[in-house]
Amino acid sequence: MKTTLVAASAMFAALAMPVIANAGPAAVPNFQAEKCYGIAKAGLNDCQTATHSCAGTSAKDMDGASWIYVPAGTCDKIAGGATMPKA
Repeated sequence: MKTTLVAASAMFAALAMPVIANAGPAAVPNFQAEKCYGIAKAGLNDCQTATHSCAGTSAKDMDGASWIYVPAGTCDKIAGGATMPKA
């Protein structure tokens, strides 16, 4: 029983390592960008907020505190988008 538990724990640790290594904020894109709040789908955000700790971890669609990078000048053209966090 203990051998199986140790083997399962080792396998889980090996599989989780790449996920942990990539945690954190998204890299700044190589184009002129701005942060656009309130338009990211769940799990596709580029930031951390008070409710989650890194990119790709937002729990709901269109969270007003979560943002994604968009080309500069386009956020105000997107329905629901804002350049400042929404409450």
